[in-house]
Amino acid sequence: MEQPAAYSATVAELLRHTIATLAYRAEKVLRDPPEGFAAYRLSPSSRTPLDILEHMGDLVEWGDRMARGEYRWEPAPTGSWAAASDRFFRGLLALDESVGASRFEKHSAGQIFQGPIADALTHVGQLAMLRGAISAPVKPESYARAEIRIGRVGREQAPPRAEFDGDASRHT
Repeated sequence: MEQPAAYSATVAELLRHTIATLAYRAEKVLRDPPEGFAAYRLSPSSRTPLDILEHMGDLVEWGDRMARGEYRWEPAPTGSWAAASDRFFRGLLALDESVGASRFEKHSAGQIFQGPIADALTHVGQLAMLRGAISAPVKPESYARAEIRIGRVGREQAPPRAEFDGDASRHT
């Protein structure tokens, strides 16, 4: 297993910025879900959006524990979209605070990024795709122009700065 890298304020700040980016993108996808979205199943073997959101809560809580030096996976279903959303954002706040205080002595910032944070970002994308599949797409925007700040990891996010209609891959 990789040994944790020496503490670096720059690495910690980048990780905290990534957590704030996750919060910004997740808030947009989780906001105002269409009726029935939580239970939607793309195929018989796929996860529902609620399953994915609950897993995202598991991930950020795992990341929080890693930042505090503990490597423990502990899934915890919530049963509702509102409860799962609340848990996810509470977990992001705890993760951000733990990363801010961590010296990464047991688990490196890289491990925390490549495991729970990268996985949670992937799941935000899955939820965005599922919203599109039920004709309730998230409006695309230039995320490079978004007002994302370290420490802003709750539901209260800056309004989108550069949203547009259509397919983001074709926007210039």
